[in-house]
Amino acid sequence: MSGFVNVCVIGRELALSLGDGREMYFPLSMLRRACPCAACQGEPDALGRVIRPAVEHGAGAFDLQRFEMVGGYGIQLHWADGHGSGIYSLDYLGKLDALARGD
Repeated sequence: MSGFVNVCVIGRELALSLGDGREMYFPLSMLRRACPCAACQGEPDALGRVIRPAVEHGAGAFDLQRFEMVGGYGIQLHWADGHGSGIYSLDYLGKLDALARGD
């Protein structure tokens, strides 16, 4: 997968254009629920078990305030409720896109 060419918010979706001509569109609510950070997805304990935390989404949780490119490999999304620690890699976004399309 090639790097980002353009990223913008269109209504309630994040639109991504990649260098290979591919485009991906994600509902903001889907991206927030799929946040890859340890606070949202959990992290392995000493035995390798991952216990996924219970995550509640309050006011502003699905309102994207801004985004930042992280190197050439990912994007960090900052939400209106103050959450912003998740970095969505190109590979992860490709997997989310495939899930959303039913591949």
